[in-house]
Amino acid sequence: MIERASKHPVAQKQDASPARKAGKKANDEQNSLARMLALLDLFTAAAPTRSATDLVNYLGTSRSTSYRYIKALHDAGLIEAVASGNYVLGPRIVEFDRQIRMTDPLYKSGGKVLALLSGKTGHSALLCALYSDSLMCIRDVRVEGSPGNLFSRGQRRPLFSGAASKIILPYVPVHRLRSIFKNHHRSIALAGLGTSWQGFKDNLAAMRKDGFTVSHGEFNTGVFGISAPVLNAEGMVVGSIGIAGAEELLEGARLPHLCDAVKEAGQELSDALALSGGERVRPPRAFGSTAG
Repeated sequence: MIERASKHPVAQKQDASPARKAGKKANDEQNSLARMLALLDLFTAAAPTRSATDLVNYLGTSRSTSYRYIKALHDAGLIEAVASGNYVLGPRIVEFDRQIRMTDPLYKSGGKVLALLSGKTGHSALLCALYSDSLMCIRDVRVEGSPGNLFSRGQRRPLFSGAASKIILPYVPVHRLRSIFKNHHRSIALAGLGTSWQGFKDNLAAMRKDGFTVSHGEFNTGVFGISAPVLNAEGMVVGSIGIAGAEELLEGARLPHLCDAVKEAGQELSDALALSGGERVRPPRAFGSTAG
């Protein structure tokens, strides 16, 4: 059952001044754009094809408005019409993905570092970037025999589960950490990061002192992860780099060596970003609900 997009409450009587009218028009246009783009979220790996009826029902607008939105997305190449009045994600998205691979400084700089890290450790290597209040895998190098459920390019996860996510938190500014703890204290406690503000700070301070963190089966059962932060030229955290693999293949005696290799990879990539000087290598302006 597709959940219908919420409709806007009936607007109260507005002042007829030109300024108010202009403001209302701008808000209406922004809300309409957000509603139209939200259609793209309906297309998932579990449901890659959607009928026009699905899209219209989700929007909850008049049929004429709904079909105008659908046509706009189709004309932009973001969705594509297929048989029997169904739609799939469009080829323009593939074009955008190619452009990102060609131009994103983090993606480009990370390729060589990932390959070296995977070769040095014998495990799959992952590069992740902050995406609002979550983490997204943007590049990976898989080794033969890797678990099929490894974090991979295009997947997202919360900031409190797995090494790749957790290592971000020690490098977030304190005022944002306060907001994060206030809004997500239950998730933080369940992740073993502390049940109090002081405990949370202490755990992050220890993680930052180590320069890496290790997780065992936190996001995917039977998978370990070791990650280090990636910083830009200004010392701001923009993502993480690390390795992951099957728990049964993790040799305890090699753990210190693996952790050192991950830390070195994080430093090497951070240095490369500093040299590139890219203004585009920056974290999101706000971590979702933790803006401030």
